[in-house]
Amino acid sequence: MKIRLLINGRDQEIETDPQTPLLWVIRDILDLKGTKFGCGKAACGACTIHVDGQAVRSCSYPVQLAAGKAITTIEGLGTPEAPHPVQEAWIEEIVPQCGYCQPGFMMAAAALLEKTPAPTDAEIDAGITNICRCGTYYRMRKAIHRAAELKAPVLPEEAEAIAIQDNSDNS
Repeated sequence: MKIRLLINGRDQEIETDPQTPLLWVIRDILDLKGTKFGCGKAACGACTIHVDGQAVRSCSYPVQLAAGKAITTIEGLGTPEAPHPVQEAWIEEIVPQCGYCQPGFMMAAAALLEKTPAPTDAEIDAGITNICRCGTYYRMRKAIHRAAELKAPVLPEEAEAIAIQDNSDNS
């Protein structure tokens, strides 16, 4: 069956069984390898992507349900020139250890921050249910708080204070 998808802003038409998990379409047909296979049962979150802005475990999401929806993978979250605040924070906080699960965590964190712009630790713990075998949860939580700061709009008085500080630093 032919299925039309919008992945990372690009229109794609693929031929596949409509029940094929979206993960395998992303990885094997579209050759986007950032989304990882973990458990195959939607439990670990390594395969998390966004479908119409919602975090979805792609290993158990039939491709036919994605037709006509906006799909974002880790490759579409940001760019090297303009990383998403979550990606920037992950780098600043040196989050990854082995790194395998990190794309799924970053996608889950980006979706959480869209719903909850300044989450508490409890909201992060409730909203991010992915699993990291290396146990980098503390660094991920710090990175999510940092990403929230990076995403927060700068108020005019804060911008003025920053400009004054920058000018005094350059003197």
